[in-house]
Amino acid sequence: LTMGLRKDIWRVGIVSSPLQHILAQGTLEGLPVVWTPPMRRFCFRADPFGLWRDGKLHVFVEDYDYRVRVGSIEFFIYDEALTLLEQRKVLQTPWHLSYPYVFEAEGQTWMLPEAFRSGRLTLYRCKHFPDQWEEAGVIDLGDDIAIDATPFFHNGLWWLFYVPARCRMAAVGELHLAYAPSLSGPWRRHPANPVRRDRASTRPGGTPCVLDGKVVLPVQDCTQTYGGAIRPLTFDTLTTDRVVTHAGPPISRPASYAPYTEGMHTLAG
Repeated sequence: LTMGLRKDIWRVGIVSSPLQHILAQGTLEGLPVVWTPPMRRFCFRADPFGLWRDGKLHVFVEDYDYRVRVGSIEFFIYDEALTLLEQRKVLQTPWHLSYPYVFEAEGQTWMLPEAFRSGRLTLYRCKHFPDQWEEAGVIDLGDDIAIDATPFFHNGLWWLFYVPARCRMAAVGELHLAYAPSLSGPWRRHPANPVRRDRASTRPGGTPCVLDGKVVLPVQDCTQTYGGAIRPLTFDTLTTDRVVTHAGPPISRPASYAPYTEGMHTLAG
């Protein structure tokens, strides 16, 4: 007896190109990819975020098993030639974890994983890089429980891009912002929330950067399916009382990446 059951199987690939270049060019064409090792059956890896440290690339990913339906965080270490040196589990909780946004700030290394089923947004501080992490505090957004929260420091303030978990439509169609003077807060939700409504360009999907003086956030295009593509979302105006944005076209994926060409939901530097 067979069942016609179809599930998303994501795979993490590494390309040697600056994030700004990919966002500006709008394509991955011509960029060879190094794939992370094959997964176990009924499992996938997704949401990669990387940091270079001591000449090695550390890639943090969601490791998901359909049999238990709970994701955890795993990391891979590569040398400069992108040869895999090590892989290991780094963070596991009773609730689902994904989107391990890893970044450096204020003299520390931080991780802000997606964990909305815990009912809070927990910021982790690295005690020993890359495999020892401790809870550093909770980012308080009032009634909002954030999905795929993505912090970024710009023009003297910390900005937090996220979608609220209150309903399925909001999770793929509304972009919200909060801001604070420091990572520890206090965080204030933007008065213009939701700052953008659009299934094609609101759910955060990677590392923000600055292009031509403007913040650009990779966002998911969920018009056809969850994580169908990544688009660059440019913030033409980003202040504590006003936000103006526009989205670019979806970033194309080379046919040579087959069979992993049906979607792309994270693009991180």
